[in-house]
Amino acid sequence: MRSTAEAFGLRGARFALPGDRRVVDEVERGLAELETLLEQHLRVTDPVADAVARYLLEAGGKRARPLLLLLTAHLGSGVDERVLQAAGVVELTHIASLYHDDVMDEADTRRGVPSAHTVWGNNVAILAGDLLFARAGQLTAPLGSEVAELQSRTFERLCLGQLHETLGPGDGDVVDHYIQVLADKTGSLIAAAAELGVVVSGADASYRAAVREFGERIGVAFQLVDDVIDLSSDPETGKDAGTDVRAGVVTLPTLLLARRTDEASVALRARLQSPADDADLDAAIAELSAHPVVAETVAEAERWQREALAALAPLPAGTVRRGLEAFAEHVVARTR
Repeated sequence: MRSTAEAFGLRGARFALPGDRRVVDEVERGLAELETLLEQHLRVTDPVADAVARYLLEAGGKRARPLLLLLTAHLGSGVDERVLQAAGVVELTHIASLYHDDVMDEADTRRGVPSAHTVWGNNVAILAGDLLFARAGQLTAPLGSEVAELQSRTFERLCLGQLHETLGPGDGDVVDHYIQVLADKTGSLIAAAAELGVVVSGADASYRAAVREFGERIGVAFQLVDDVIDLSSDPETGKDAGTDVRAGVVTLPTLLLARRTDEASVALRARLQSPADDADLDAAIAELSAHPVVAETVAEAERWQREALAALAPLPAGTVRRGLEAFAEHVVARTR
């Protein structure tokens, strides 16, 4: 089984020098220590609260956000106890948001297991998310006001992103609205992770804007690629092709399809919205996966990826910058 660093491209010939291996090894050790920290901070005396709070942690996860934080910390002093605490803040915030997202999206599964609200109900799932947000706050407090302010701004954007997704675009452009929701719900926390690594490690403050912009833009690209991946079945999680489409969740391919006026696209959209039966829906999703709007979505993800890479220009050459570049390349390569 590949390590997290390897899964995000931080191994191989590109990182073969001793200094590179040292940084990547320290990142991986930090991720291992983070798992212990997360388990400690998710222990609750009440057995039901304990089970619910630990549920999505034990289901796994990519740990992409902590990886970025531990990597950018090497622009400063590297991984220490404060950096690990900051990584815990980011991952607990992320996991907490998943509990709430799944309730609002009425999602049946998460990370290959039934979503928490399908097991315990909406109220318990929402309270579990609140509990995790509280635990993230406990980890934030000792790190100082600067970290607390950054975390609270990020939390605000997570909430605004969910609110805007719920309310819809109104009279605005639906694609622009969708991209802004992705920037708020996904990009903001990835950006915060990269920036926190700089802040907590005492790195040069001039790097903050660069890694923040990188994180937000690669976060949007990450979610756009997920829109494409959704149209294929996932043997690891058991998800059927088109899980979001079946649930009526908006994705960029479906938004781009709605803009098309050619006969085939209009007919496909109608079948996706009102299929004759399950077999017809399966066929329509397969047709959507081969439609030009998927290539357009990939091209949009690649555009955000290029902008993310351009944002790294102020960083010094070295392992961290190459690691961020490898991470960005991995994000879009998942569609291939």
